[in-house]
Amino acid sequence: MGALSDLRVLDLTQVLAGPYCTMLLADLGADVVKIERPGGDLIRSNPPFVDSADEPYGGYFQSVNRGKRSLELDLGSDEGRADFLSLVETADVVVENYRAGTMERFDLGYETLREHNPELVYGAIRGFGDPRTGETHRQGQPSFDLVAQALSGLMEITGQEDGPPTKVGPGVGDIFTATLNAVGVLAAVHHRDRTGEGQFVDTGMYDSMVSLCERAVYQYSYTGEAPTRQGNSHPTLFPYDSFETDDGHVVVAAFGDNHWEALCRVMDRPDLAADYPDAASRLRNRETLREAVADWTRERTSDDVVDALVGDVPCERVQTVADVFEDSHVHDREMLVEVDHPESGERVTIAGQPIKMSATPTQPGRRAPLLDEHREELLGDAVGDTDDGAPSRATEEADD
Repeated sequence: MGALSDLRVLDLTQVLAGPYCTMLLADLGADVVKIERPGGDLIRSNPPFVDSADEPYGGYFQSVNRGKRSLELDLGSDEGRADFLSLVETADVVVENYRAGTMERFDLGYETLREHNPELVYGAIRGFGDPRTGETHRQGQPSFDLVAQALSGLMEITGQEDGPPTKVGPGVGDIFTATLNAVGVLAAVHHRDRTGEGQFVDTGMYDSMVSLCERAVYQYSYTGEAPTRQGNSHPTLFPYDSFETDDGHVVVAAFGDNHWEALCRVMDRPDLAADYPDAASRLRNRETLREAVADWTRERTSDDVVDALVGDVPCERVQTVADVFEDSHVHDREMLVEVDHPESGERVTIAGQPIKMSATPTQPGRRAPLLDEHREELLGDAVGDTDDGAPSRATEEADD
C-alpha cells in the first residue's frame, strides 16, 4: 500500500507536465483516474512503438501514465459532464492542464466542482498561471516547454559561449512545473485533512522556470549584469566543468581547497596548488588553469581519469543513455523499471521513481492503461453502463 493509497485523483491532463504530476501521485499509491478526451491523450500516438502493437500506445505515453486507470469522456456532452461530476463527488484531487478558462467553458471550473465537493483540492498546470492567483496579459496563450525555457532566461544561460541559446535536453519546463504542482497538491491535502477546507493550487510553467533559474536572478540583482552562456563551467566556482579525454569527456568539480589540492597532486602539479591556494585566485585565473587540467585529461582515457581521481575529487565520465542502462548503480537503485505492453506481451523499460520510502515503497512498475480500459469498473456501479454516444471530438489544447 502506497503512502497515498487513500487518495482518489481525477487526472484531466495530457502530454507531459500534467501526466508527470499525476504519475508522481500514482507512484506514491494514489488511485489516479485518467479522464481522457474523445480519442484519448494527444500523446498516445507519439512514437516510439512496439512493432506488433495495433493501438497507439507509444513509449512517451507509457512512461508518464503508468499506474493509472483510463476513462474516455466527452466533457462537452451532458452525459460526459454528468459522469465526471459523479466522480468529483468522491474524489480528493482534480488535476488539469488546459489553458485558463477551458474548464469554465464546460461549466466545470473550480468553483463549480467545489459546490459538489467542498473538500476538493484542484491542481492547475498552465503555461502562464491562472487568473485566480495573479492575472497577466499572457493567460490564454498556449505554451509548451520550449516557450517556458525561452521566456525564463534558461535558454540564454544554456549552451557554449560562442553558440546560440540552447534548450535543456529534457522537458524541464514541464517536469519541474509538474513536480511543484504535486508538492502543492500534497500540501493542500494536508491542509484539508487538518481543516476540512479544499483549495485551488496553481503552478505556471513560466513561473516555475524563473524559480529554476534562481541563480541567474540573484546574479543579475547583485551585479546588474545579465548572465549568459558559458558552456559547462560555473560562474563562481572553479574548476567545475567538463573536460575532453582521449575517448570522451569527464566532469571535474574540484572547487574546494581540499579537492583542488588532491587534483593537483594526482596531476603532479604541486606548483598549481601552491600558487592558487584559494577559490578567489583560482577563479581569477580560470582560463589558464582550465587549460592545465584539460592538457592532463586529454592524454588519458575517461576511465583512467576517473580511476585516478574518484574518492578524492568529485569526478565522473559523461555517460550515454546506453551507459546508464549498463550502470549497476542504476539497477541497484531500481531506476530502470520493466512494465508490460498490454497488446504485444513484451516488456519495455521506463525510468524508475527516485522517491524511496521505507514503510510505503513507491510503485512505478504498473503499466499505463489502454484508452477507456476501466470504464466499467469506474462508472458501472456509480451510474450504470453509460454510453456517451458519438463523441463530439471537441478538444482543447493543453498548456504542456
